[in-house]
Amino acid sequence: MSNNLVGGWTAFNFDLTPEAQKVFKEAVNLVGATYTPFAFATQVVAGTNYSFLSKVQAVVPNAQLRVVKVHIYQPPQGQPHITQIIDIQP
Repeated sequence: MSNNLVGGWTAFNFDLTPEAQKVFKEAVNLVGATYTPFAFATQVVAGTNYSFLSKVQAVVPNAQLRVVKVHIYQPPQGQPHITQIIDIQP
């Protein structure tokens, strides 16, 4: 039995599915940093919202490793795109 509410977010899954990996790879093509997702949650709307926990490493000397939440929207038709990136503070 699922505890998810209709329109609510799933719990974070630390085993990235092939579909989630594909959505992340298609949406995240930012220059200057390397993003490595390690968990995701989804929310079904008119399409699907994804929330990825991701390590991010800027491509500069001595850059600090950070953790961010990357929100991606996958419309029913078309390409997924980033809607928000939020820094996670320790």
